[in-house]
Amino acid sequence: MTDSTMHGHDRPAQPVTKADFDRSDRLRVGREVVVDRYTGWARLNHWITAISLVLLALSGLALFHPSLFWLTSLFGGGQWTRAIHPWIGVVLFFSFAGLFIRFFRLNLPAREDAQWAARIGDVLRANEEKLPEVGKYNAGQKFVFWAMSILIVVLILSGLGVWEQYFADYLTIPQMRVAVLIHSIAAVAIICVWIIHVYAAFWVQGTFRAMTRGSVSGGWAWRHHRKWLRALAAYGKRDDRPDSGKSA
Repeated sequence: MTDSTMHGHDRPAQPVTKADFDRSDRLRVGREVVVDRYTGWARLNHWITAISLVLLALSGLALFHPSLFWLTSLFGGGQWTRAIHPWIGVVLFFSFAGLFIRFFRLNLPAREDAQWAARIGDVLRANEEKLPEVGKYNAGQKFVFWAMSILIVVLILSGLGVWEQYFADYLTIPQMRVAVLIHSIAAVAIICVWIIHVYAAFWVQGTFRAMTRGSVSGGWAWRHHRKWLRALAAYGKRDDRPDSGKSA
């Protein structure tokens, strides 16, 4: 893959810099171009966050409505569910904090995000040739990142407010009722965002590989995140020995 090849397309090339990729991203050029997208630590961090979120959703729904109380059997009963739920929330908070520190810079707004969002119809129709070139994350992925960031902060703060074992003396009964309401609304919102995130991962073929193997094909990067690939080719690490590349 040469730079001239990468510029041979009808879409205008966006200016690229080192800021458009993560320090661990790398090109492995051989019979097939492979692009390292996530390290082993990043993937482990992601999966701890994902599993925590699923467990929180299940345990939270079990406590949310009597008709869903049967879900407490997954956690050893009602009392165990009430005891475990907030601690899983603590795990989620610190796990996501790791992802936030690592990836917030790449999720900052960029000029092409508004163009991408304005062409959401072409996104849904997979008309990639009509979309602007984007960096490591497109506007949709940035929305999920920032929505998760805000909602997790809201959930941890409101959750602490109703964690009676440790914080019962800090809020009045009316304040606790408000905290429960905010916690419930934020929980429903983050479940919706999570569904969008998972659906998009399966909908865009080749995306799931990034979080299981840590890499994507050069074709996938070229089609979906061309600005990122250009920056990586221009300034990033490159390995022309495909068998020697390590993703972790």
